Amino acid sequence: MAIESAGVSPSQKTSPANHRVTWEGCSVLLDINDGDRLVFARLSSAATLKIGNKKCSLRPLIGCPFGSLFRVEIGPNGSHLARCYSSCIVAENAATMQDKDYLHPSSEMKDNRSLFDNNTAQSLSSEDIDAMKRDGATGDEIVEALIANSSTFEKKTTLSQEKYKVKKQKKYAPKVLLRRPCSRSICEAYFKKYPTRIGSLRFDALCLLLSMANVGAYSDVLVLDMVGGLLTGAVAERLGGTGYVCSTHFGTSRNPIDIVRMFNFSSEVNSRIVQATFTDLCIIRENDCSSFHQDVLNTEGDIKNTKILAESILPKSSMHVLDDSIQETNVSSDRSCTSHEIFNAETIGQSSPQTDSNPPFEDDEGISVSSTTVKSTSPGRQASSEIMNSWKERGFSSLIVAAPEIEVGSLVQKLLPLLSYSAPFAIYNHCLQPLAACMHKLQASKMAISLQISEPWLREYQVLPSRTHPHMQMSAFGGYILSGIRICSDAPCNGSQEN
Repeated sequence: MAIESAGVSPSQKTSPANHRVTWEGCSVLLDINDGDRLVFARLSSAATLKIGNKKCSLRPLIGCPFGSLFRVEIGPNGSHLARCYSSCIVAENAATMQDKDYLHPSSEMKDNRSLFDNNTAQSLSSEDIDAMKRDGATGDEIVEALIANSSTFEKKTTLSQEKYKVKKQKKYAPKVLLRRPCSRSICEAYFKKYPTRIGSLRFDALCLLLSMANVGAYSDVLVLDMVGGLLTGAVAERLGGTGYVCSTHFGTSRNPIDIVRMFNFSSEVNSRIVQATFTDLCIIRENDCSSFHQDVLNTEGDIKNTKILAESILPKSSMHVLDDSIQETNVSSDRSCTSHEIFNAETIGQSSPQTDSNPPFEDDEGISVSSTTVKSTSPGRQASSEIMNSWKERGFSSLIVAAPEIEVGSLVQKLLPLLSYSAPFAIYNHCLQPLAACMHKLQASKMAISLQISEPWLREYQVLPSRTHPHMQMSAFGGYILSGIRICSDAPCNGSQEN
C-alpha cells in the first residue's frame, strides 16, 4: 500500500471556511481500528495521540479532507501517522475479495477441529519482530511474516483466516479514520462510551426528536438541554445558521453545553445559539396568561423568585439551600463536573476566551493538546432584548426537552405557554412513567392535542457476502418520546383575550 509522507507543507493549510478539509484548531473524531476506540481531539501542530504503546503526532491530519484513512508507521524519527491513498485501499479490498473461498461453492471445505491453541504454531518470536521493526519493516510486512510463519494458518477456515489477519493488523498496523464531528457521529461516540452523560440518548431517538419537533430553517426552537449540549448542537446543525435555538435553564446556573463546541460551527451559527433563564422568558410573555404572574411575579426580586421556582421543579437532591445573602447556586454541578471529564481534549482554551494561550496538558485518553486558542463567537451567549421581543410577539415555533433528571410534568406545563399556538413539542426520557404522567396532566389541562408516546426501534445489520444477519450485540432500548401540538387553553389571559 502506498503511504503518503507524514509532513504537511504550508500550501496544505486551509482556512476554516472550507469545512471539507481540516484546519488547525478544529475538532475531529478519530476512529481507531474500525470503532474499537473513539477519541475526540483538537488538531494542532503540538497535539499527539497515543495508540497502543506508540505516541503519534496529529500534525499530518491538518489539511486533510474528512474521511481520510491513516496508518501508524515506524520511521527514523519514531512512530507517525501516514495517510493511505484511497486507490490503494480499493485495490487491496478487491484483492482480498478474490481470495475468499466462500464465493466458490466448489472449494474444499475446512474446519478447525484439528487445531489446538498451544502456542507452538507460530515460529516467529517477539525478538524477531522487534528486529524487523528496527530494520524499518512496515506493519503490513510484519503481518505477512506472521502469516507465513504460522503452521496452522492454511488449515483454518476463511472466516478464521480473516479474523487472524484483522487481529494482527490492529496490533501491528493500526488504522485511524478521520471523521467529521456531526450530530450522529458525536451521539454514537458518547452512546458507546459514556451513555449516561447524554441521558442514554441514541442517535435514532435524536433524529426522531428533531423530526417530531418540526425543526427546520428559520425556526425559533426552545430547548431544555440537560444532556451536555448534544441536543442544542443538533438543533443548530439542522437550522444551518437560520433562526435561533434558545437553551433555557432553571435557577441561576446554566446547563453545560460543552458538546456544542465540537461541531466546528462558524461564528454565524454560534451567534444563533443563545441562552435565557426561564424567569426572563416568563417575563416577556407576562401578557399572555395570568398564571405567569402567579408563578413568577408575585415576589420581589427575580433571583429569589427563580430559586423558588427551581425548587418546585428540580429534585431536592439537585438543590442547595441558600442563606439570606442569596449566594449563587449550581443546580447541575454534578452533571457539569462529569461532562467536563470527556472534554479535556476538545475544550482547549475555552474556559478563558480572552487569553490566547494556556499550558498544554494530556488527558486520560493519551491525547496531548496544544494551547492555541482560536478567537470566535462562542455559543450560548445571553439572548438580546431584540430577540426576546420577537419571541414575545410570536412565541417559539417548537419545544424540545431532554431532561432525564427532572420531573417533566409540571415543567412542560410551564414551558408550553412560551410556544405559539399549533407549535409542536417533543420530550425525551429514558423512562416511560414520567412521560405517561406528563401526558395525563396535559390531557387534563387541555393544553395540547395529538399526544402520543413513541419508542424508537433500531436494528443494525452486518452486510457481507453469504453472511448478512443482524448484529449479535446491539442496543435494545432507545428511550421514549412524548410528542404533541400546543393549543389555546380555556384559561382567560389577563381578561383581554377571548377564549
